[in-house]
This record gives sequence, C-alpha cells and structure tokens, in this order.
Amino acid sequence: MHHTHLDAAGHPRPQLVRDPDWHDLSGPWGFAHDDADLGRRDRWMEPDVTAPFTATVTVPYPPESRASGIHDTGHHPVVWYRRTVDLTRPVGGRRLLLHFGAVDHRADVWLDGRQVGHHEGGHTGFTCDLTDAVDRDGPHVVVVRAEDQPLDPTQPRGKQDWRREPHVIWYHRTTGIWQPVWLEEVPGEHLTRVQWTPDVAHARVHCAVRLNHWPDEPRTLTVRLALGERILAEQRIRTDQQETAFDITVPALRHGQDLDDLLWTPEHPHLVDATVSLADAEGAPLDQVTSYLGLRDIGRHDGLFLLNHKPYFLRFALQQGYWPDTHLAAPADALHRDAELAKEIGLNGLRVHQKIEDPRFLYWADRLGLLLWEEMPSAYAFGAATVERVTREWTEAVTRDLGHPSIMAWIPVNESWSVPNPPTSRPSATSWTPSTTSPRRSTPPGPPSPTTAGRSPGPTSGACTTTPRTPPPCAVATVTRPCVRASCANSGPAPNASCSTVPSTTNSLSF
Repeated sequence: MHHTHLDAAGHPRPQLVRDPDWHDLSGPWGFAHDDADLGRRDRWMEPDVTAPFTATVTVPYPPESRASGIHDTGHHPVVWYRRTVDLTRPVGGRRLLLHFGAVDHRADVWLDGRQVGHHEGGHTGFTCDLTDAVDRDGPHVVVVRAEDQPLDPTQPRGKQDWRREPHVIWYHRTTGIWQPVWLEEVPGEHLTRVQWTPDVAHARVHCAVRLNHWPDEPRTLTVRLALGERILAEQRIRTDQQETAFDITVPALRHGQDLDDLLWTPEHPHLVDATVSLADAEGAPLDQVTSYLGLRDIGRHDGLFLLNHKPYFLRFALQQGYWPDTHLAAPADALHRDAELAKEIGLNGLRVHQKIEDPRFLYWADRLGLLLWEEMPSAYAFGAATVERVTREWTEAVTRDLGHPSIMAWIPVNESWSVPNPPTSRPSATSWTPSTTSPRRSTPPGPPSPTTAGRSPGPTSGACTTTPRTPPPCAVATVTRPCVRASCANSGPAPNASCSTVPSTTNSLSF
C-alpha cells in the first residue's frame, strides 16, 4: 500500500512510518507514588505484585495534570506504572518493540519482571526490544519506574518549577510518561533512522540511514522521492555499514526559474514523500519505511536571514508548549490546533521555548508551514552532571529532529541558564558553553554532534540567536563572535543571548 506524508498525521514518529499501523498504548495504566523509594526493594516490577497500584492514570498525561486523573502537584520524585497487554510472540526472526516518546526524567522498564530498558533524559524518546522476553502469546505485564527529582538543579527541566507551587515564570512539573507509548513489530533487520538534509543550491538531498545492527553481508538501499505523482529521484546503493550517508541528485532543482512548486516555504509548504527500502544481496525485501522532507535552503548574508536564497522576514511568537490541563503533554488534535492558530494570526514561525517538542507538532509545522527554533530545556546549576545530561539529551534531540524542514535554528543554551552568571567566574563554565555551540565539522554516517545542525561534511559557522525582550523577533540581526552578544535591528542590544550553531550550507540557522 502506498503511503504519503498525509498518512503520518498523528503518528508518534511521523518521519519513519511502517505498515502495518502502530499500536497505541495510551489510556488507563495502574499507578503508584513511591515517595519512600521502596519499589525496587519490594519488587514492584514483578507481574504478580498489584497491591501498590491502587490508582489509575491516563497515559500519556503526567500525574500532576488534571487530564491524568491523578492531579497531584506535590513533590513525588518516584512514580510507577503498570499495564497488562496482550502480545503475540514474533516469528520468523521478527522483533517486537516498545517505544516511549518521552519519560521525565529517568525511566526503567520491565516486562513480566525482566528489565527490558533504561533511559535518562526527560524530553527524548527511547525503545525497548521485548522480543526475548515474550515467551508466549497472551497477557504480559509492562511496568515502568520513573524518577524525576524536583530539587535537582543539574537536571534539564526547562520551565518546570522546583517549588511545590508555580511561581514567577515557571509551571507545574511534568513527571513520568508524557508522550505516546506504542508497540511496533519490525523485521529482524530493519531501519531505525532516516535523516534528510536538502541542498537546493546543488540540486541534491543528503540522506543518512541507520540499521538496527551491522549487516552480515552487503545490503541494497533504495530511496524514492516523489512530489504527489511526480517522481523526483530514485537511487539505489549497496552498503555493508550500519550507518550509511549519501547524496541524491534531484534534477528538477536545476531549473532555477521553475522551483515554486518544489520548494518548502511557510507560504507554500510543499512536502516530498520518500520511500526507503532495504533488501538483501539477492534483492529480497527486508524492510520498508515511508518518510518525507521539505526542499529548502537556509542561510544568512549581510545581516539578513535567507530562505531559499532570498531575504525573508520572520514573524515569530514565543511558544511555551504548556497546556493547563495536560502540562507539557498534549493530545494530537491540540498539537494540530496550536500550529493552525499560529498560522491564523499571521505568524510564519515559533520559538519553541525550553522544550523539545513532540514530533507530532513538528509534523504539523512541516505540513502547515511554520519555521521553528528548537531549544534544549535548561538545567539551573553548572557542574559535571549538567554537562553530561545536557550534552547527551541535546545530541538525541538533534539526531531525531534533524530532517524536519520547519526547524531553522537550534538553541542548546538559553540566556545564562545552566551556566553561572557571570560565566567568567568559572572557567569550566566559560569553556563548556562555547564547546556546546562552537562550529565544528562532522563526518557522516555518524549522528550529529550536539552543536551541528546541518548537512555533513561541510563547513559550519557559529552565530548567536537573540532573545528579544519585546516581540516580534527581529528580521535582521547583527552578530558578534564568539557567541556572547547579539543585537536586533528593532530592539537594540539584547541583555541575554542564546547560542547556537549554523551550518553555512543548507539546513538551519540561528541569527
């Protein structure tokens, strides 16, 4: 069955979709607070332990929220979830995967008492392979322990308040599961990542693909790009690597006077459908996914922001991504409606502030035409734990979201959050911030560094993105390097600046 980007609406991973459809595990789960942190000792992960789970939470809404059914906003650093699911044991070498969109902050997952996953980082997803733990068809018990220490200032938390009640600019906390949980059955050898970086100026698209393991013999990758019924390109390569990167020539992009129906802009957000197929050495199919991309170049010249090599005025608002009844979480229709509202009031972009947004929102920004700034949620104290946590989670976020045409800027550090003020008081903080934002060259097929937002290989250049005190965000910025100051043409010198990295080629920009 042929799928397009239109079929990805509501999918928790819209740029890598398989057929058949995914199985959503949102809904009621057993729930328990564990303020004394006794659950591990008392083996709450065992399938026959049910007594602690006296409450019911509606996943994926955090227990602090009204929509979760718990609505307890107190300090509860450890929470547990439990759900019985009917599973069919995979056959023929296939694998059964359990995906979590986001669990804040540290998660451990068990199936029938056997640990199948661990992840730290409250704003990016992870996957548990259940295959070896599913020994029969029928009911199985999934248990999740989430730890989210409200008083730990080295934990990236963004606008979540450390106080019991929100104050000043902060909001109630979001603990535990807050994005979709879903099951997927996949081939034994399958695609786990597909990334796109358009290069309109050179009439090509850079594609980076990752397999779940190293192949034991060469494999064939086939990529097909189509705009509606129009085939733009089809390319086949052989690889013996787990990660493979290559360029796809798009001849239609060579006609410089006939690009209006091809290029992605907020006014005309054309999306190209992509099919990526994996086959063995004899051509037998192993896996196939559908994806999408937008053909657009981003750059800067003489203080101007350029979209597709033309000056473009940015009409932005600050997007907090917080809902009163669901906190950081949101149902799919609310994410859709937020993007629609931004368009309806005449905006062409949003700065998603202190949040790695749900991929379902990024999909609607791609589809409806909104430029986005993606920003790492900050920690509030500097130290080794901060450096480790921010770097790891930011790397995961950029790796996941690199191919969205809507994302034009990456912001790893907001103002002076995460670092001392003034930062010069601690040399380690002074050196860490530039290392997070300084230009560097990365080499495919590895994942991007936390500071590299564009196509690789290729030169990059550093820049600062301003956080103006009065809206709207400016269309022209004067940049001073290193990333310590920036000024907007309509707002004067900015008291604080958020730093990011800008590739001088095509994928994203901070100004």
